[in-house]
Amino acid sequence: MGVSARVLAIDAGNSKTDVAVVAADGEIVATARGGGFRPPVVGVGTAVGALAGIVERALAEAGAGSVEHVSACLANADLPVEEERLAAALHARAWGTTVEVRNDTFAVLRAGIAEPRGVAVVCGAGINCVGMRPDGRTARFPAIGRISGDWGGGWALAEEALWHAARAEDGRGGPTALARTLPAHFGLGSMYALIEALHLEHIEHGRRHELTPVLFATAADGDPVARAVVDRLAEEVVAMTAVALSRLDLLDEEVPVLLGGSVLAAGHRLLDDRIRDLLAHRAPKAAPSVVRARPVLGAALLGLDRVGAPEEVHARVRAYYEGGTAAGTV
Repeated sequence: MGVSARVLAIDAGNSKTDVAVVAADGEIVATARGGGFRPPVVGVGTAVGALAGIVERALAEAGAGSVEHVSACLANADLPVEEERLAAALHARAWGTTVEVRNDTFAVLRAGIAEPRGVAVVCGAGINCVGMRPDGRTARFPAIGRISGDWGGGWALAEEALWHAARAEDGRGGPTALARTLPAHFGLGSMYALIEALHLEHIEHGRRHELTPVLFATAADGDPVARAVVDRLAEEVVAMTAVALSRLDLLDEEVPVLLGGSVLAAGHRLLDDRIRDLLAHRAPKAAPSVVRARPVLGAALLGLDRVGAPEEVHARVRAYYEGGTAAGTV
């Protein structure tokens, strides 16, 4: 082995994967990036096979055949049993002596805190929340959609906006500017035209996520219906946060609350202000901030926590990825 490679850090989301090889002294000796990790769509074997190409590229760059510990924070590892299955699949690859798999929300949380203590809410395509304490206790939700009580995320917001806009145009619902702003985004003149284009796939299915920023812009312009949707998202974020804090006996303590994902990191003032106001009532000692560092930092720090690396090693890894501050106040 060319270097003393201690931790292989993997952050694999739905759209992209980041990998880092961390030496014993905290130096990042290799990195690699690749596509998303979606085992529910392609199967575990295929998803891990695609991940292998990215990991092995990083290990080759580092001159390392394997590492001491693999710290993998993976999208779609929503239940402990899924984490166990994925950990077994990664262990079979012999990339490290030990392997720990966590949901990728844990990477966002650990990236934004100085010690493993706090709560993170991530809202990108979907929504999820996790919390942890230094003693190893965690709080989490299944986060697999409506059957687990979830509401929110970019896809859900886009569909909610479409629902209100369609009903406004045909008379089943009250008026909303969304009936104009949503089709206008695609150069169309009516919701009927947009519904037809989406149904017949004249507009690719994946482009629906473009409507989420339109929703926020319409809310910022004062539309009551759009604002109500934004308010509901804020309520969901705060509800998950308060429950996670309560489960960890942190509700009455000063504790960081990290917000991540494309929706929560976008700087939507209405959403940010509403989250802050609601937290002031439900968790007044919580300190919300937005995570700006790459989540692979969190995967690396979790790995270093696991192997008992000293603080100066943690600090060197954090300095590599931050290049400034890791979080901004909401």
